[in-house]
Amino acid sequence: MPAPADPAATAIDLALGFAIPAQDARGRFARIGPTLDAILAAHAYPPRLEALLAEALVLTALFGTTLKDENGQMTLQAQTEGGVVDLLVCDYRAGALRGYLQFDADRFAEAPADPSLFALFGQGYLAITFDQAVTGERYQGIVPLEGGSLAAAAEAYFAQSEQIPSLVRVAIAGGAGLPCVAGGMLVQHLPGGEAGRDRLHARIDHGQWAHVSALAATIKANELTDPALPLDTLVWRLFHEEDEVRLLGETALGKGCRCDPVHIASVLARFPAEERAAMADADGIIGVDCAFCARTFPVSLASLAAAGGEPT
Repeated sequence: MPAPADPAATAIDLALGFAIPAQDARGRFARIGPTLDAILAAHAYPPRLEALLAEALVLTALFGTTLKDENGQMTLQAQTEGGVVDLLVCDYRAGALRGYLQFDADRFAEAPADPSLFALFGQGYLAITFDQAVTGERYQGIVPLEGGSLAAAAEAYFAQSEQIPSLVRVAIAGGAGLPCVAGGMLVQHLPGGEAGRDRLHARIDHGQWAHVSALAATIKANELTDPALPLDTLVWRLFHEEDEVRLLGETALGKGCRCDPVHIASVLARFPAEERAAMADADGIIGVDCAFCARTFPVSLASLAAAGGEPT
């Protein structure tokens, strides 16, 4: 592995992949700051729920940037039964992140100052979905929301749904009115070799994974969230004694909501005129809400009729 890049460079709103061929391991770092602030600014969540969404967005960046299909989409969704949070949704496509959550304000007011994952979600579950744009294939894994964090639940996802030993770490800095930075690390033991071989999780000898996971576990929270610390420096610090570490390239991350007025109008145009009229208010305006960016897009019945389905 070459020496890390200029330490004075700002490393934020980025993801970086790497591989350690001799140890059958791969990994990824992600760090988001201005993108995270832009997403959170659209909502007025309490600090604890801001941190929860920040954790989910970092996980989404870590997992989404593993997609080989540039136009594919990865969605992380957590739903609850009897918890404070009713729904949490984040997704990734082509470097763009978005996310939101719905919660019961009364239940949150009654919760402890630092509620546990169980208090937040109750008997909830975590669903991770990969949609491949090129092939149209979809893969989804679902696991219970157990453990002390979403990161712990994500580790369970890889162990149960993917059957790949994984180490996931997430750290959050700032928030509560201050600029927020969230960083994460995903390190995994790759399935063994050619098709037909046993997957590595089923083998007795876990020496390679024990070695790699022990090194990866030394990562510190402040290293994950320090925007002045290049991501390749983190790889260097953890694995510089390995014979070969391959950097797989950086991915720029940004806020990206796909609510487009023209697309919204084209969807509304598919409804019969009487149904569109029923959706409109007294002024003939249909308000279409986007939960991700907390905006309402007004579309008038007159503009739909005049433009054949698209606003003027």
